[in-house]
Amino acid sequence: MLHILNQQNTVLNKFIAEIRDKNIQKDSMRFRRNLERIGEITAYEISKTLDYSTRTVETPLGEADVNVIDNQIVIATILRAGLPYHQGFLNYFDDAQNAFVSAYRKSTKDGKFTVKVEYISCGNLEGKTLLLVDPMLATGSSLVLAYEALVERGGEPAHTHIASVIASEQGVDYALRNLPQNSTTIWCAAVDEELTSRSYIVPGIGDAGDLAFGEKL
Repeated sequence: MLHILNQQNTVLNKFIAEIRDKNIQKDSMRFRRNLERIGEITAYEISKTLDYSTRTVETPLGEADVNVIDNQIVIATILRAGLPYHQGFLNYFDDAQNAFVSAYRKSTKDGKFTVKVEYISCGNLEGKTLLLVDPMLATGSSLVLAYEALVERGGEPAHTHIASVIASEQGVDYALRNLPQNSTTIWCAAVDEELTSRSYIVPGIGDAGDLAFGEKL
């Protein structure tokens, strides 16, 4: 299942406009905060699809019945660009477990690249709800490799929510084809049509990691 959040007129579109704007992008602190806020909004939307049960809470004046989340949630992200986005989800699912994957593009002489998973930190995922969050879903290959590495280390989650800020149509299609169809939901703040020969999303936002944390060598 695919959800594209900017198809509705909400405050989310303001934050998307700001992370795309090349002038506002110069403020790295605002860029990080906007990624975080988009993460918070996406977390709220995902929360509507989770499982709930009623619990009784004792107040100073009596008791109140409240519907609370039953799912055991694990939030996973791909370093480094995913960190501010990850924080937005953690702000809302503040008792979630966390997992981290380090993946990078290894370029070849012909201009192509392969994706390498270098490091992974992950607890038990068996039967839990996995939120795999990454700001950019370009080709989808690094995301699928990250998912496979997490499952190999932590076991099979009951359901996986893939969340991205900007995705390409090609990346979404690849993820839908290569992730478990009956237990995967994809959430995108926006989906762009074009992907360049070097796998950059157009119009996109540029390099999210560089914009958030500074240019790398």
